Amino acid sequence: MRNWALLLWSFTAGSAWAAHGYALWGDLQYPAGFEHFKYVNPDAPKGGELRLVSNLRVSTFDKYNPFTVKGSAPAYLSSLMFDSLLAGALDETAAGYGLLAKDVSVAPDRLSATFVLRAEARFHNGDPVLARDVKHSFDMLKSAQAAPGYRSLLEEVLGVDVLDSRTVRYRFAKPNRELPLTVGGLPVFSHRWGETAGVPKPFDQIVMDVPIGSGPYKIGPVNFGKDITYVRDPQYWARGLPVRRGTANFDRITVKIYKDSTARLEALKAGEFDLMRFFSAGDWARRVNGRKFDSGELVKEEFRHTLPTGFQSYVLNTRSPKLRDVRVRQALGLALDYEWMNRQMFYGAYQRVQGLFGNTACQAQGLPTDAELALLAPLRGQIPEPVFGPMAQAPRTDGARSLRDNLREAQELLQQAGWTYRDGALRNAQGQALELEYLDSNESGVRVATPWARNLEKIGVKLNFRPVDFALYQQRLQKFEFEVTSIAYAGTQNPGQEFVDLFGSKAALQEDSGNLSGVQSPAVDTLIQHMTSANSRDALLPACRALDRVIAHSYLLVPQWSASTHRLAYNHWRLDKPAAMPPFAAGEGWAIDTWWAKQL
Repeated sequence: MRNWALLLWSFTAGSAWAAHGYALWGDLQYPAGFEHFKYVNPDAPKGGELRLVSNLRVSTFDKYNPFTVKGSAPAYLSSLMFDSLLAGALDETAAGYGLLAKDVSVAPDRLSATFVLRAEARFHNGDPVLARDVKHSFDMLKSAQAAPGYRSLLEEVLGVDVLDSRTVRYRFAKPNRELPLTVGGLPVFSHRWGETAGVPKPFDQIVMDVPIGSGPYKIGPVNFGKDITYVRDPQYWARGLPVRRGTANFDRITVKIYKDSTARLEALKAGEFDLMRFFSAGDWARRVNGRKFDSGELVKEEFRHTLPTGFQSYVLNTRSPKLRDVRVRQALGLALDYEWMNRQMFYGAYQRVQGLFGNTACQAQGLPTDAELALLAPLRGQIPEPVFGPMAQAPRTDGARSLRDNLREAQELLQQAGWTYRDGALRNAQGQALELEYLDSNESGVRVATPWARNLEKIGVKLNFRPVDFALYQQRLQKFEFEVTSIAYAGTQNPGQEFVDLFGSKAALQEDSGNLSGVQSPAVDTLIQHMTSANSRDALLPACRALDRVIAHSYLLVPQWSASTHRLAYNHWRLDKPAAMPPFAAGEGWAIDTWWAKQL
């Protein structure tokens, strides 16, 4: 029976949707009663250990609460220890299937979604997962004591009603097809987490209290601040559910932290851990080798994915007076010679990032369509005029244009913006030199920044590379105390409320928000609103493409590069894996979730 027939059969009176899962656009790939996701080995053996390196840039951890602002939690803690109402599949986008919840229904006016919890759901301490825990988790995440990104994400969620011990209803400020998935994906933790003798701590004071979650793993042995081992809960309540069959196969997952990339690579070669994902094309091409690779114990393999490219970029902080003029920001981008860098430094391994939504249907291309113009026309005068022409393209140096041509254009833009060369520097009317600081948490970043800085120097702009330890880096980003930095933004097939945090005007004023560029534009807010309130894919696409055009022509970001594969080195003698990687898997997350230990 096809999904639509199933959904029609399962509709209940008073619901626009009632089923075993929820799909943004109404079509679930897996029917009710499915046995397991297609990409897993349902009979994968349990046991053994997966040893891997932290995927975070932090060189330590100092808390177990991953949801608050201050401090750093261990890598993978949230995904391994906390279940959510719905679980997504790695071969499908914009859909979630019942995990803690056995049923989800959405009201006809789309102003609420109701979830019924499974009676068998349990926390690690043996307590049942109840509606009060779901409400408590939401209230804490939306409070001022949690990281502000949650408040932006949940801005249109008015609250949670406990209808009975195992039924909750989320109320929404306005119809938004994405919100049932958003709230369905929130982590759920026990209301007892952080209690002492029955007295709860404020959420931001829950620091070293061991989380009381309901996920497949608990915290095991810890070398505090350095290594952490998660141990599989043999009594994990959801181990037999379709969404969990063939997953969480390792008895132990040990995450090691190394202070620099050289130490990590040498530790891999020495056999200290089993899996490492590579982001450096130079390391991958030249340094992933040695005796264990020659013997076949270690294998390097690229896995092609169809994920969105994301928009890894240099971020220009418009809170700085030097960067408020769009012509200055455009000029900085013209000085980046990506084609030379890809040839000489990246071994041809990357593609240039194009806009916010590369490799998705949301990507803007060519001239605006009539549907896009219908959204953009009322904003004329509030957005850059070039938005109404062809989509902005990252400057090139390998065709009709050369680096010299780009630098000449950059000089003209800077002159138009009031910057002229005198007294040995490029200066504005107040005599201030155009000197910028590039903030990074990794000293090795200077290698990539130097060619850009060298080209900027040719047009009179000085870019100073400033490496700092990660704690200070994180603090300065939280307080927006930087001028230029580099951020790898994740891509999405279905953009929504997260863009309020990335580009919304309110977020620009909120410390520790995702709006690092500092953009405050009512026009951008309007386009994000069109995007989040779209009630069909046909309404979503023009909205996200219009936003793509406005951000691109505002030159808030200098686009960097992306890879179409996940580069993984792993221990072939210790690890086994499914036959193929699902199309929307994210690197080492696929291995953690679905690989297993070979039975030695």
